[in-house]
Amino acid sequence: MTDIPTLRRILGTCRTIAVVGLSPQWHRPSFFAAKYMQGHGYRIVPVNPTATEILGEPAYPSVTEAARALAAKGERIDMVDCFRRTEDIGPIADEAVAIGAKCLWQQIGVVNEEAAAKARAAGLDVVMDRCVKIEHARRFAGLGWAGVNTKV
Repeated sequence: MTDIPTLRRILGTCRTIAVVGLSPQWHRPSFFAAKYMQGHGYRIVPVNPTATEILGEPAYPSVTEAARALAAKGERIDMVDCFRRTEDIGPIADEAVAIGAKCLWQQIGVVNEEAAAKARAAGLDVVMDRCVKIEHARRFAGLGWAGVNTKV
């Protein structure tokens, strides 16, 4: 379990977030969470091989491709936020390590202990089974009614 000071530190320092599995559909949880974070000053980097643009940002087929494109502009990915099934996290964790991300975040319902162990061994912070939007709202923004007071 990730403690509150660690969550505050991660959310305070990881300002560029690659969202793996970000859907272009406004009603999907990944879109909702990413739009919220973007609205709070975070740079969102969509990772979805079937999209070209989401939330006004170019979409990339993989974390590696996204990191390569950002590096060409002198930027980097701090956090890899995973909206994928638990069994899909292993290769994503490998990419997060390879690009030098600071954090591997597995969304609610996603817990891959093996991938987490690999990421931790490489020095990444790991958060599992938590929503980045909810944790941000709890720690920084004031949680609105039922946590969904974002006018959607």
